[in-house]
Amino acid sequence: MYVRVTPGRIPQALRHISDIYHHFDPSATFKYDFLDENFSRQYAAERKQGTLLLIFTALTIIIACLGLFGLVTFSIGQRTREIGIRKVLGASVPGIVLLVSKDLIKPVVLSVLISTPLTWYAMHQWLQSFAYRVGINVWIFLAAGGVAVVIAILTVSGRASLAARANPVKSLRID
Repeated sequence: MYVRVTPGRIPQALRHISDIYHHFDPSATFKYDFLDENFSRQYAAERKQGTLLLIFTALTIIIACLGLFGLVTFSIGQRTREIGIRKVLGASVPGIVLLVSKDLIKPVVLSVLISTPLTWYAMHQWLQSFAYRVGINVWIFLAAGGVAVVIAILTVSGRASLAARANPVKSLRID
């Protein structure tokens, strides 16, 4: 049975409901729960799952940035002389950063394009288990993809700008 109780009069209401309950069934014990506590217990697993997903998402982003940083460092190591020659011939720092970055940003954009429909399907299936659910908007996927690309650009361009600002004489002397 559900009973609406005035928030300031909960103890008096519980005593009154208990008296009425014992009037009809004196041998039974009166047990009660508050609806908000029931909902809280019901969705505790989802809150815990959300916290775990947030932690693993942060770890995944950090590991991906480290991998991308390593890939940039390797790529710059392979192209040190090319970068030095381009600098000597008058290439600008933004031009060199763009040259190094464009090949490494393409896989990030491709991964966003591949993961978007898979993520939409997984979210759609997960939300079907809830009685009250929100719709999945396109802007969520655009924002997530945009954030992923921005993080990749910051990771790649930071390391690439260091290589572009290096002294070209030192890079041409490397054997």
